[in-house]
Amino acid sequence: MPELPEVEVVRAGLAPAVAGALITAVEVFEPRSLKRHSPLAGPFVELLEGRRIAAAVRRGKFLWFPLGPDTHAQALVTHLGMSGQVLLRSPGTVEDGLLRIRLQIEHPEQGEFWVNFVDQRIFGSMAVDSLVPTSDGRAAGLGSELAMLPSQVAHISRDPLDPAFSDEAFFASLSRKNTGIKRALLDQTLISGIGNIYADEALWAARVHYLEPTRTLDASRASLLLAEVRLVLERALAEGGTSFDAQYVNVNGASGYFSHSLNAYGRQGKPCPRCGNDIVREKFMNRSSHFCAVCQTLGPSFA
Repeated sequence: MPELPEVEVVRAGLAPAVAGALITAVEVFEPRSLKRHSPLAGPFVELLEGRRIAAAVRRGKFLWFPLGPDTHAQALVTHLGMSGQVLLRSPGTVEDGLLRIRLQIEHPEQGEFWVNFVDQRIFGSMAVDSLVPTSDGRAAGLGSELAMLPSQVAHISRDPLDPAFSDEAFFASLSRKNTGIKRALLDQTLISGIGNIYADEALWAARVHYLEPTRTLDASRASLLLAEVRLVLERALAEGGTSFDAQYVNVNGASGYFSHSLNAYGRQGKPCPRCGNDIVREKFMNRSSHFCAVCQTLGPSFA
């Protein structure tokens, strides 16, 4: 599933093309891609046609576009799911992937183009949603100063690259929780944007075992872990995200290359870059964890 760096690459690519653009037409080819759109809000197509996009905004793994003329009212919310892609195309382009939704856009400076939502597995979605105030009164996410976010995103915590993210509140939440540290990192209501890949990478960098209870992390180790989380997200973002196949691409269809820089995730059986022992893969929830059993030890009380 695309995590923060992959979604931010998409947002950054869309922002200059869609900000201020008029949605002239909307085509829905797969109704299942509207599964998060409430019929009570009104017909999806009618709510979008004739509206202007104010900005492209992201919090964690969620992407949304406030809609004019009253940007305090509604937004087009996009979630990429497992395989969703948002692609900028010239009018008339024949899409190679499984096209689910198309927005025809007219930008005052860049002219006409298409925004194609392609999604092989149909876990992603688009929806028009109402905007609600942020709980702290600060900008809702990266890409806009508007302190409003979609109601569907209101339960999602700020991500660690958000200027309004509170380190102190995060550490306090960790100390109150009774769970493993990786579960906490994947909890989008606690800290957003982190998925399996970057959780494994940050834990490896901080030398923390994925099963270590959050309550056993002292302030120093918790601070180190959060610093490593930020570092791995920033490095991945600089390299365009992590692409293992053609499902993870930017708005122009290009893949990221952070997969070549991974130290733990997907490297089971290969030597740990730090100590040379093999990276181990273990089942975790409905996925896997990758770690070095020598560098990332778990105390005997928790093993």
